[in-house]
Amino acid sequence: MYAARRNQVLSRRTVLGFGAAATLLPATAWAQGEPVRVGFLTVNTGPLAAGGKQMEEGLTFFLKERNYTLAGRKIEVVAADTGGQPASAKTKAQELVERNQVQVVIGPLATYEALAIEDYLAQAQVPLITPTSAASIDAKLRQPNPWLVHAVGTAPQVTHPLGEYASKTLKYKRVATIADDFTYGHEGVGGFQRTFEDNGGKIVQKLWPPLSATDYGTFIAQIKQDVDALYIGFAGVNGLRFLKQYAEYGLHGKIPVLGNTTSTDEGILRVMGDEALGVVTAGWYAAGLQTPDNLRFVDGIRVAYGHDPGFYTAGTYTAGLFLEAALNVLKGDTSNPEALRQTLRETRLTAGPIGPIRLDPFGTPILDIHIRKVERRNGRLVNAIVSTYHDISQFWSYDPTQFIAQPVYSRDYPPAKNLE
Repeated sequence: MYAARRNQVLSRRTVLGFGAAATLLPATAWAQGEPVRVGFLTVNTGPLAAGGKQMEEGLTFFLKERNYTLAGRKIEVVAADTGGQPASAKTKAQELVERNQVQVVIGPLATYEALAIEDYLAQAQVPLITPTSAASIDAKLRQPNPWLVHAVGTAPQVTHPLGEYASKTLKYKRVATIADDFTYGHEGVGGFQRTFEDNGGKIVQKLWPPLSATDYGTFIAQIKQDVDALYIGFAGVNGLRFLKQYAEYGLHGKIPVLGNTTSTDEGILRVMGDEALGVVTAGWYAAGLQTPDNLRFVDGIRVAYGHDPGFYTAGTYTAGLFLEAALNVLKGDTSNPEALRQTLRETRLTAGPIGPIRLDPFGTPILDIHIRKVERRNGRLVNAIVSTYHDISQFWSYDPTQFIAQPVYSRDYPPAKNLE
């Protein structure tokens, strides 16, 4: 799809969106003395705002370390609040390109927002670096988008290992799931269900509260009491809300909890209490990762903001590393959008808080995935790393060709054959 469309790509002088004549500067007009204009799509309002705040901290910290200068070019950031809504994300992306004339976009937070804007940005020839979860839908519905770079992995890239760990290591046989009812929640559950059931387990119940839920009482009351564990798939503040109410219903310590990386993300964990203790999650990042690069990163974030960095902080910082690496190769020259796009896609990171990163042919990183358990250390809650799966791709152990040919993970796939 994208290969065929490249011959029809809109130039920067073409009217883009809005239905108005938006005359934009051609790429050759970008003088090397001018700053590189970076669009930043974040979330300041709604249930995902906690993650948006971490994104801002990660990008700001990255740029302050470098005095807002990469490869000899000053960096000018133009930020926009999407509210966590796909329609708003697309409108804000159009404004960044057409009004603010950005040359690259970092963001947005949610998978379904990225899906809403990536086609437009490809037409506009503006690279998109996503700093949070990517959708495995990218690899399934079409050819890879060459204008899209994922700084971190997909939602099921994390939950594939967790499903196997739950079956093989924790010896769970019957698990119920509850997750936010949107793309990120669907794909996380899908990845967990597939590997858990491939290893002999059964998903016996699936619950889908809306992303905007604040009261989970009616859902908690439905949870089967005879399951070995509960998988939770929440984003933003929803993990905090759910675990507090789960404890209030007397289920903490009674039914063990597994979760996706954001359910106990450090950005939320710092305001959680004993209700989070013992929750086992998976992720490509934890503040306790003992590498020199991450220790420096964690110390810097603590000094700057007074708390540990989390999933969103590290992801956005890593998006900055991708941009820096590409600009270094290009010696700061951003006059050719195609060269910037290609260089970003060819970038390999050798250092950073997450660790070395290389991209697969779909622009998605191959990463170490850590199994973490919430513990209290030195008076505060942490995601302690208890096991690590090395060099995990978005395809897990499955054949990529067969994986892509199968349906995308969704509410209905993998099929729920073991519901009771």
